[in-house]
Amino acid sequence: MEIKEIINICNENDVHYLRLQFTDILGMNKNVEVPSSQFEKALSGQCYFDGSSIEGFARIEESDMLLVPDLDTFQILPWSDPVYGKEARIMCDIFNPDGTPYEGCARGALKRMLKKAADKGYRMMVGPEVEFFLFQRDGNGQPTIKTHDRGSYFDLTPVDRGEQARRRIVEDLEKMGFEIEASHHEVAPAQHEIDFKYSEALRAADNICTFRFVVRKIAMDHNLHATFMPKPIYGELGSGMHANQSLFRGEENVFVDGKGLSQEALWYIGGLMHNIRGITAITNPLINSYKRLVPGYEAPTTIAWARRNRSPLIRVPEASGNSTRIELRSPDPSCNPYLAIACILAAGLEGIENKRDPGSPLAENIYKLDEERKRGLVHLPGSLAEALDEFENSNIAKEALGGHIHTNFLRAKRAEWSEYILRVHPWETEQYLSRY
Repeated sequence: MEIKEIINICNENDVHYLRLQFTDILGMNKNVEVPSSQFEKALSGQCYFDGSSIEGFARIEESDMLLVPDLDTFQILPWSDPVYGKEARIMCDIFNPDGTPYEGCARGALKRMLKKAADKGYRMMVGPEVEFFLFQRDGNGQPTIKTHDRGSYFDLTPVDRGEQARRRIVEDLEKMGFEIEASHHEVAPAQHEIDFKYSEALRAADNICTFRFVVRKIAMDHNLHATFMPKPIYGELGSGMHANQSLFRGEENVFVDGKGLSQEALWYIGGLMHNIRGITAITNPLINSYKRLVPGYEAPTTIAWARRNRSPLIRVPEASGNSTRIELRSPDPSCNPYLAIACILAAGLEGIENKRDPGSPLAENIYKLDEERKRGLVHLPGSLAEALDEFENSNIAKEALGGHIHTNFLRAKRAEWSEYILRVHPWETEQYLSRY
């Protein structure tokens, strides 16, 4: 799209405000909002912001950052404020004041990794399956973990406001150009999943960020709170973000040949298995993420692959032709999608480059294997601290993210872990206060 075209669309549709959206390195959606009088300046990439206020960006003495919009991502948001009218959003890259790409930009990191793949002749496609919870708010509007449904997997009977909110989310996403393939209630109370069609990796990451924004907005309209926290309820399944992925060469899916999975697909799987421990801090970035990654709750903990079996890390769904793909089941929806996809791609490409053999697919349910079989299996990190140790030494993570993001992400997450282990948590007082 051209700048004049976007401004004309805004004028024709009575758009009064434009959100210039980006993420910090932890994946939190950020935006600078400008009024209609500043649209041309903002769309021309002349909007500065204070990078020292954003996690993992610049130091205060280097704080000026430029927001450079990707004009092709312009979308009018599908709701209207009765006072302030319509608004639109556009995804942005972060640049230095001299016009060079900023090394701390998460979207830029993914674009660099996609360029490396393109130089090898590959185009990455990603289809996310995003799960989330819809909880009640209290009398003051604050979020709780109270649920008001008794729904479970694929339930038909509408039992709560959650289904109404989910339908509105789907409708609004479709107005923004999403092709929704499925939406349904998930296994846990108040848990939902919406799947949208695969797209090129950069657009998929943009879509995930937009998806989280829309879900939260519609939930608030229904007096609900949407959370992408991986494991908000003890004893229930957590939320994942399964990443379906494939590599294309032109219009041809290189993961398929006449006999099924191609050799490149197998090597790609081998690369994911070989490197996954080093990038798990990115795909599962919260302390809470590792409350989901435990045996017995469907989330994978074992580094193995299978053709239909859902218990290992990677499975190959039943599909053929250009729909052939692999599904990485460990990521959760709290991750920064740009960094997660960049690391996943780097891991898979390393496997192709070094022709890593993934071994034979696992047919059995991992959770029902005998102890002798289990001893030969390798597992994902069991805590954020363990994942950070692996991440710190991962050459693949450093290659995918660059030194700035790798260093600052590690620093922020080490600080998060340090704060966590210093706190006295309610479980400790419940268990120990009266006993010792």
